[in-house]
Amino acid sequence: MSADGLIRLEHGSGGALSRDLVESVIYPAFASDAYAELSDATSIASGSELLLTTDGYVVDPPFFPGGDIGRLCVFGTCNDLAVCGARAVSLSLAMVIEEGFPVSQLQRALASAAEAAREAGTRIITGDTKVVPRGKGGGLFLTTAGVGTRVFPHPLSPAAVRVGDAVIVSGPLGAHGITILAARESLPVGDTLRSDAASLYPLTSALFPLGQSLHFMRDATRGGVAAVLNEVAGSARGASGASWGIEVEEDEFPVNQDVRAVCDLLGLNPLEIANEGVFVAFVAAEAADKALEALRSLALGSQSRVVGKVTSRNPGEVIMTTSIGGKRVLDFPRGLLLPRIC
Repeated sequence: MSADGLIRLEHGSGGALSRDLVESVIYPAFASDAYAELSDATSIASGSELLLTTDGYVVDPPFFPGGDIGRLCVFGTCNDLAVCGARAVSLSLAMVIEEGFPVSQLQRALASAAEAAREAGTRIITGDTKVVPRGKGGGLFLTTAGVGTRVFPHPLSPAAVRVGDAVIVSGPLGAHGITILAARESLPVGDTLRSDAASLYPLTSALFPLGQSLHFMRDATRGGVAAVLNEVAGSARGASGASWGIEVEEDEFPVNQDVRAVCDLLGLNPLEIANEGVFVAFVAAEAADKALEALRSLALGSQSRVVGKVTSRNPGEVIMTTSIGGKRVLDFPRGLLLPRIC
């Protein structure tokens, strides 16, 4: 927590302080047999095939190249179910609207959410609306909940990860966060940047035939791939109880040229930037080639890569071999990163 005991913007960035807030303050208030592990989605009851997830969206600006807050909230919620092995069945959508927000923009966001739900094969069936005074609400905030049906029958958990597992990234990093930053700050970067917001279920379900060789998946949103890798390395243990670490190769991470150029210009690390159409998968080493073949057969996964492996060395840490051949710890993202990117 922060030294003064107060919530800071950094607590919502997806980095080290975010994780600390969840683990030390929020999760302990609700931990139970029914909620035994931090996960993107959880069964609604022990043994149930229905999973539940929830998410909030405060993105600024609400409309950006490649998407908007409506599209984002639907795909983000469906993706949390998808990486847990479930297909979204239905969603709720609650709105907090600031006084003075244009009705035409609200209609645009809702139409986009409805279209995204159709694309994802789900539907929005309930919701709520609140209006707050001008200057008190940030324009438009959306909160969703999603119910999904379990499709993949095996546990997907950091506890299932094993030494030797291949670490796979499903697509190029950083497009969403950099697009939001460029739109918010009116950066003169041309019109090539676009958010990668997309439904991940076609990709995640392509890995389901791997069966028990598929161990864990997580979408790399706030905090990016760096946060996902550190969460897994820091929390997961094999069946023997022995800790392990993760080794990755910097040059193996796919990053589009325009995103890399902006990151280099601003001194940002694409591994720490939020994505809305990328996930990280841990699969048994012998299944890595089959996994890549399945992902690359789909347009969204055409640039998927094996970026590293799980190792018995450096327990609890992520070690990255850099482009110049050195090694360094890839730590949890720290600092204020990019606020209000989802």
